Amino acid sequence: MKKLSQKPVGEIVAEDYRTAQVLRSYGLDFCCGGGRTLEKACTSKKVEIDTVIGELESLKKADGSEHNYNDWSLDFLADYIVNNHHSFVRKMLPELAFYAEKVSRVHGDRDPELKEIRELVYVLQAEMMAHLKKEEEDLFPQIRQLVRDNKTGSVKEAIVDALEDEHDSAGEIMANIEALTNGFTPPSHACSSYKVLFQNLQGFQEDLHKHVHLENNILFPKALKLEKTF
Repeated sequence: MKKLSQKPVGEIVAEDYRTAQVLRSYGLDFCCGGGRTLEKACTSKKVEIDTVIGELESLKKADGSEHNYNDWSLDFLADYIVNNHHSFVRKMLPELAFYAEKVSRVHGDRDPELKEIRELVYVLQAEMMAHLKKEEEDLFPQIRQLVRDNKTGSVKEAIVDALEDEHDSAGEIMANIEALTNGFTPPSHACSSYKVLFQNLQGFQEDLHKHVHLENNILFPKALKLEKTF
Protein backbone atom coordinates (compact mmCIF):
# COMPACT_ATOMS: atom_id res chain seq x y z
CA MET A 1 0.00 0.00 0.00
CA LYS A 2 1.28 3.44 -0.91
CA LYS A 3 2.46 5.46 2.10
CA LEU A 4 0.21 8.42 2.84
CA SER A 5 3.12 10.84 2.47
CA GLN A 6 3.70 9.60 -1.09
CA LYS A 7 0.06 9.76 -2.19
CA PRO A 8 -1.00 12.61 -4.47
CA VAL A 9 -3.14 15.02 -2.48
CA GLY A 10 -5.87 14.81 -5.11
CA GLU A 11 -6.02 11.03 -4.60
CA ILE A 12 -6.27 11.49 -0.82
CA VAL A 13 -9.26 13.78 -1.19
CA ALA A 14 -10.84 11.58 -3.86
CA GLU A 15 -10.86 8.69 -1.38
CA ASP A 16 -12.42 10.77 1.41
CA TYR A 17 -13.58 14.32 0.81
CA ARG A 18 -13.47 15.07 4.54
CA THR A 19 -9.71 15.31 4.17
CA ALA A 20 -10.19 18.45 2.09
CA GLN A 21 -10.89 20.47 5.21
CA VAL A 22 -7.61 19.35 6.79
CA LEU A 23 -5.57 20.11 3.68
CA ARG A 24 -7.29 23.46 3.18
CA SER A 25 -6.54 24.48 6.78
CA TYR A 26 -2.82 24.19 5.98
CA GLY A 27 -3.11 25.94 2.62
CA LEU A 28 -2.42 22.74 0.68
CA ASP A 29 -3.85 22.80 -2.85
CA PHE A 30 -5.71 19.58 -3.68
CA CYS A 31 -7.38 20.92 -6.85
CA CYS A 32 -5.05 22.31 -9.48
CA GLY A 33 -2.07 20.99 -7.49
CA GLY A 34 -3.69 17.61 -6.90
CA GLY A 35 -0.94 15.67 -8.64
CA ARG A 36 1.72 16.51 -6.05
CA THR A 37 2.42 14.06 -3.25
CA LEU A 38 1.46 15.05 0.28
CA GLU A 39 5.14 15.24 1.14
CA LYS A 40 5.91 17.67 -1.68
CA ALA A 41 2.82 19.75 -0.94
CA CYS A 42 3.81 20.09 2.72
CA THR A 43 7.41 20.91 1.82
CA SER A 44 6.34 23.68 -0.57
CA LYS A 45 4.20 25.28 2.16
CA LYS A 46 6.75 24.56 4.95
CA VAL A 47 4.13 22.56 6.83
CA GLU A 48 5.04 19.76 9.27
CA ILE A 49 3.93 16.64 7.45
CA ASP A 50 3.59 14.48 10.58
CA THR A 51 1.01 16.92 11.95
CA VAL A 52 -1.00 16.77 8.74
CA ILE A 53 -0.81 12.97 8.57
CA GLY A 54 -1.96 12.74 12.17
CA GLU A 55 -5.06 14.79 11.43
CA LEU A 56 -5.79 12.85 8.24
CA GLU A 57 -5.50 9.50 9.99
CA SER A 58 -7.76 10.65 12.81
CA LEU A 59 -10.56 10.99 10.26
CA LYS A 60 -10.49 7.23 9.68
CA LYS A 61 -11.62 6.69 13.26
CA ALA A 62 -14.67 8.93 12.83
CA ASP A 63 -17.83 8.09 10.95
CA GLY A 64 -18.06 10.28 7.87
CA SER A 65 -21.21 11.63 6.33
CA GLU A 66 -19.56 12.90 3.15
CA HIS A 67 -20.52 11.34 -0.15
CA ASN A 68 -18.02 8.91 -1.59
CA TYR A 69 -17.83 10.61 -4.97
CA ASN A 70 -15.14 8.20 -6.10
CA ASP A 71 -17.71 5.38 -6.22
CA TRP A 72 -20.31 7.23 -8.27
CA SER A 73 -20.93 6.42 -11.93
CA LEU A 74 -19.44 9.05 -14.20
CA ASP A 75 -22.73 10.11 -15.74
CA PHE A 76 -24.25 10.60 -12.27
CA LEU A 77 -21.19 12.57 -11.14
CA ALA A 78 -21.40 14.78 -14.24
CA ASP A 79 -25.07 15.48 -13.50
CA TYR A 80 -24.22 16.25 -9.87
CA ILE A 81 -21.58 18.76 -10.95
CA VAL A 82 -23.98 20.50 -13.32
CA ASN A 83 -26.89 20.58 -10.87
CA ASN A 84 -24.83 21.75 -7.92
CA HIS A 85 -21.60 23.47 -8.92
CA HIS A 86 -22.53 24.82 -12.34
CA SER A 87 -25.79 26.21 -11.02
CA PHE A 88 -23.91 27.81 -8.11
CA VAL A 89 -21.44 29.46 -10.49
CA ARG A 90 -24.24 30.82 -12.68
CA LYS A 91 -26.01 32.21 -9.63
CA MET A 92 -22.98 33.72 -7.91
CA LEU A 93 -21.01 35.29 -10.76
CA PRO A 94 -23.60 38.03 -11.49
CA GLU A 95 -23.76 38.73 -7.75
CA LEU A 96 -20.00 39.00 -7.52
CA ALA A 97 -19.87 41.32 -10.53
CA PHE A 98 -22.65 43.53 -9.11
CA TYR A 99 -21.04 43.96 -5.70
CA ALA A 100 -17.51 44.27 -7.11
CA GLU A 101 -18.68 47.15 -9.28
CA LYS A 102 -20.69 48.81 -6.51
CA VAL A 103 -18.01 48.58 -3.83
CA SER A 104 -15.27 49.66 -6.24
CA ARG A 105 -17.29 52.70 -7.28
CA VAL A 106 -17.92 53.80 -3.70
CA HIS A 107 -14.66 52.80 -1.98
CA GLY A 108 -12.20 52.46 -4.87
CA ASP A 109 -10.47 55.79 -4.32
CA ARG A 110 -9.70 54.91 -0.71
CA ASP A 111 -8.98 51.23 -1.41
CA PRO A 112 -7.61 51.04 -4.97
CA GLU A 113 -7.24 47.26 -4.78
CA LEU A 114 -11.02 47.10 -5.16
CA LYS A 115 -10.69 48.26 -8.75
CA GLU A 116 -8.30 45.40 -9.47
CA ILE A 117 -10.65 42.95 -7.76
CA ARG A 118 -13.51 44.23 -9.94
CA GLU A 119 -11.51 43.62 -13.12
CA LEU A 120 -10.49 40.15 -11.96
CA VAL A 121 -14.13 39.29 -11.26
CA TYR A 122 -15.06 40.39 -14.79
CA VAL A 123 -12.35 38.16 -16.27
CA LEU A 124 -13.43 35.27 -14.04
CA GLN A 125 -17.05 35.68 -15.10
CA ALA A 126 -16.22 35.59 -18.81
CA GLU A 127 -13.88 32.62 -18.51
CA MET A 128 -16.12 30.55 -16.26
CA MET A 129 -19.27 31.00 -18.35
CA ALA A 130 -17.41 29.81 -21.45
CA HIS A 131 -15.93 26.96 -19.42
CA LEU A 132 -19.32 25.71 -18.22
CA LYS A 133 -20.67 25.75 -21.76
CA LYS A 134 -17.72 23.71 -23.02
CA GLU A 135 -18.26 21.08 -20.35
CA GLU A 136 -22.02 20.86 -20.76
CA GLU A 137 -22.08 20.86 -24.56
CA ASP A 138 -18.95 18.90 -25.38
CA LEU A 139 -17.30 16.83 -22.63
CA PHE A 140 -20.23 15.74 -20.46
CA PRO A 141 -22.33 14.46 -23.41
CA GLN A 142 -19.35 12.30 -24.44
CA ILE A 143 -19.18 10.87 -20.93
CA ARG A 144 -22.91 10.14 -20.78
CA GLN A 145 -22.84 8.46 -24.19
CA LEU A 146 -19.96 6.16 -23.27
CA VAL A 147 -21.63 5.18 -20.00
CA ARG A 148 -25.03 4.71 -21.66
CA ASP A 149 -23.56 2.48 -24.37
CA ASN A 150 -21.36 0.68 -21.81
CA LYS A 151 -18.39 1.07 -24.12
CA THR A 152 -14.69 0.90 -23.47
CA GLY A 153 -13.17 4.13 -24.65
CA SER A 154 -12.26 7.59 -23.62
CA VAL A 155 -13.17 11.20 -24.14
CA LYS A 156 -10.97 13.49 -26.20
CA GLU A 157 -7.80 14.20 -24.25
CA ALA A 158 -7.38 17.63 -25.84
CA ILE A 159 -10.68 18.76 -24.34
CA VAL A 160 -9.69 17.57 -20.88
CA ASP A 161 -6.33 19.32 -21.16
CA ALA A 162 -8.04 22.57 -22.15
CA LEU A 163 -10.53 22.34 -19.29
CA GLU A 164 -7.77 21.68 -16.77
CA ASP A 165 -5.89 24.73 -18.06
CA GLU A 166 -9.05 26.76 -17.52
CA HIS A 167 -9.29 25.41 -13.97
CA ASP A 168 -5.74 26.60 -13.38
CA SER A 169 -6.65 30.04 -14.68
CA ALA A 170 -9.70 30.31 -12.43
CA GLY A 171 -7.65 29.14 -9.47
CA GLU A 172 -4.98 31.76 -10.14
CA ILE A 173 -7.59 34.51 -10.40
CA MET A 174 -9.12 33.53 -7.07
CA ALA A 175 -5.67 33.27 -5.46
CA ASN A 176 -4.95 36.83 -6.60
CA ILE A 177 -8.29 38.01 -5.24
CA GLU A 178 -7.61 36.27 -1.92
CA ALA A 179 -4.29 38.09 -1.66
CA LEU A 180 -5.85 41.45 -2.55
CA THR A 181 -8.59 40.97 0.07
CA ASN A 182 -6.17 39.93 2.81
CA GLY A 183 -7.73 36.49 3.00
CA PHE A 184 -11.25 37.85 2.41
CA THR A 185 -10.96 40.01 5.53
CA PRO A 186 -12.82 43.32 5.11
CA PRO A 187 -11.25 46.46 6.64
CA SER A 188 -12.73 48.08 9.73
CA HIS A 189 -14.40 50.79 7.65
CA ALA A 190 -16.17 48.31 5.37
CA CYS A 191 -19.89 48.87 4.77
CA SER A 192 -22.43 46.05 4.47
CA SER A 193 -21.97 45.70 0.70
CA TYR A 194 -18.20 45.60 1.17
CA LYS A 195 -18.57 42.73 3.65
CA VAL A 196 -21.05 40.89 1.44
CA LEU A 197 -18.61 41.06 -1.48
CA PHE A 198 -15.81 39.52 0.55
CA GLN A 199 -18.08 36.82 2.01
CA ASN A 200 -19.34 35.91 -1.45
CA LEU A 201 -15.82 35.79 -2.86
CA GLN A 202 -14.75 33.43 -0.11
CA GLY A 203 -17.79 31.22 -0.65
CA PHE A 204 -17.12 31.15 -4.38
CA GLN A 205 -13.53 30.07 -3.83
CA GLU A 206 -14.59 27.27 -1.48
CA ASP A 207 -17.11 25.96 -3.99
CA LEU A 208 -14.57 26.27 -6.81
CA HIS A 209 -12.09 24.12 -4.90
CA LYS A 210 -14.60 21.28 -4.57
CA HIS A 211 -15.84 21.75 -8.14
CA VAL A 212 -12.32 21.52 -9.58
CA HIS A 213 -11.43 18.62 -7.31
CA LEU A 214 -14.37 16.52 -8.49
CA GLU A 215 -13.38 17.09 -12.10
CA ASN A 216 -9.56 17.10 -12.02
CA ASN A 217 -9.12 14.27 -9.53
CA ILE A 218 -12.12 12.01 -10.21
CA LEU A 219 -14.20 12.71 -13.32
CA PHE A 220 -11.49 13.56 -15.84
CA PRO A 221 -9.00 10.74 -15.04
CA LYS A 222 -11.78 8.13 -15.15
CA ALA A 223 -13.27 9.57 -18.33
CA LEU A 224 -9.88 9.21 -20.03
CA LYS A 225 -9.86 5.46 -19.42
CA LEU A 226 -13.49 4.40 -19.23
CA GLU A 227 -14.00 0.63 -19.20
CA LYS A 228 -16.99 -1.64 -19.68
CA THR A 229 -18.81 -2.65 -16.54
CA PHE A 230 -19.37 -6.23 -17.64
